[in-house]
Amino acid sequence: MNRITPHLLAVARGDAPADLLISGGSVFNVFTGEIQHAQVAIAEGRIAGIGDYAPGAETIDARGLIVCPGLLDAHMHVESTMMPPSGFIPLALARGTVGAVFDPHEIANVLGVPGIRYLMDDAAAWPFCAMWALSSCVPSSPLETAGAAIEAADLDPLFDASGVVALAEMMNYPGVVAGDPGVLAKLNLAHARGRTIDGHAPGLSGGALNAYIAAGITSDHECISLEEAREKLRLGMTIFIREGSAACNLEALLPLVTAETKHHFCFCTDDRHPADLATEGHIDHIIRKAIRLGLPPAWALAMGSLHTARHYGVRDLGAVAPGNRACLILIEAASGCAPRLVLHDGRIVARDGEYTGPTPVPISPPSGVVRLPPAMDAGSFRIPAPDAPFIRVIEMRPDQIVTGELRLPPRIENGACLADPGRDILKLAVIERHRGTGRIGLGFVRGFGFTRGAIASTVGHDSHNLAVVGTNDEDMSAAAKALAAAGGGLCVVAESNVLALLRLPIAGLMSGSSAGELIADQRTLLDAAAAIGCPHSDPFMPLSFLVLPVIPTLKLTDLGLIDVRSFSVVGLGAQ
Repeated sequence: MNRITPHLLAVARGDAPADLLISGGSVFNVFTGEIQHAQVAIAEGRIAGIGDYAPGAETIDARGLIVCPGLLDAHMHVESTMMPPSGFIPLALARGTVGAVFDPHEIANVLGVPGIRYLMDDAAAWPFCAMWALSSCVPSSPLETAGAAIEAADLDPLFDASGVVALAEMMNYPGVVAGDPGVLAKLNLAHARGRTIDGHAPGLSGGALNAYIAAGITSDHECISLEEAREKLRLGMTIFIREGSAACNLEALLPLVTAETKHHFCFCTDDRHPADLATEGHIDHIIRKAIRLGLPPAWALAMGSLHTARHYGVRDLGAVAPGNRACLILIEAASGCAPRLVLHDGRIVARDGEYTGPTPVPISPPSGVVRLPPAMDAGSFRIPAPDAPFIRVIEMRPDQIVTGELRLPPRIENGACLADPGRDILKLAVIERHRGTGRIGLGFVRGFGFTRGAIASTVGHDSHNLAVVGTNDEDMSAAAKALAAAGGGLCVVAESNVLALLRLPIAGLMSGSSAGELIADQRTLLDAAAAIGCPHSDPFMPLSFLVLPVIPTLKLTDLGLIDVRSFSVVGLGAQ
């Protein structure tokens, strides 16, 4: 699709009929916030003009509808939908999301550059504006074992790939602040390539934050408090307001969005599960919620479209404007943001919540790898009693990816620390699954609330080792073995029986099943979790973040308990 052609200009002048004319409706102007009665003339997949035009070769009757720019997700990991792009894109387009900035960080930590290439190739043939932010931290820290490592030299050729707009979230903020040579090499590469650099700096403040921003990092999606976001906004950062399946920060941050600051905010999901996409939506869900919370509809629509495009220097998306790609949604009311029609480059690809576009032939996916210790059994999960009156316990918070640290008296029998379901203290294990090292990190967690059995997952941000939380060692062992046999996934076990298993054979992260099949399997899984007494709607999402050693406060990896504040391994025992 050429950017400028004689035909496009002839249609814009009114000297030639449009390929497609959207007539009879109104147009939302993201630049002024106005809703104008006008026609939209489209030629060769681009918007030629907005105004009064003669009938085109094809016409869409938009009476009662508002033509808006298609929605854009400023930052997401498509792997967290448990689908490759070919599974996610039809669901997203049906909801009005015409493009997203994908950070393939999850598969990169499992398979490295070949994993990134797989996602790019899988998305390429679909009618979707797939933009890519190259993963900057693989592994995310030296405090865990990943399946791959990516350095600046590995990233350099990837910047030549189609749709690459940024260096993705720089999670190693201690490395940035300290001037680590490897980290600076990646930042300077992105600067040399003229790409945006996105951030990830939860809780960073003061001089350290100044150093982080001075490195050229322009955004942050990890703000969980108004005060944190305000400090970052004052120092020039764009704030991505995240409303995903695990972390929901919209309500906390929305008061900071004013007439003066609104241009410095975008919406993102970060991590979104398939059932939530199907039932609640995607960026359209965030827009509706923001409007319910009092944000003017015009601001909300711009934050879900134009602001993201401008942040990444993409000048032909995010607005109904001449020269832009005709990636549009037609809605009945801004407050509902439910698209009646969705267009990609001037072609209808979704209608009334259903994808109607082409279905490209899928490419062959990589397989999952789950290598357990050869002699793993229930004894592998035994934790010797520490020589201390208390143990460190991770405090899981269901709606956040941050955790707390508790110090509680342990339950000890026969010289070993045991889970104590009566006090909601369950055992947590992280098994290295990529290299066959046999390492298992062991600890305890409070907050899951179930009273029997175990749950396990090979989705464990960011290195995606195998995480198991349980009430007893036998069920934990059975859960780990079930996932190894399946090549990865999520499962629920009780009395050594597998109650539910959701298979994720693509790198242990994604399913090749249809969205409908995947959602049905996920519902069965969550029903099984409820059957063992878990009170949370989806305990697997917070489980996946208990192993992330770059988000405060206390986490567990295959190397042991991690104090994120000091970026160090700490012992189980505490005073």
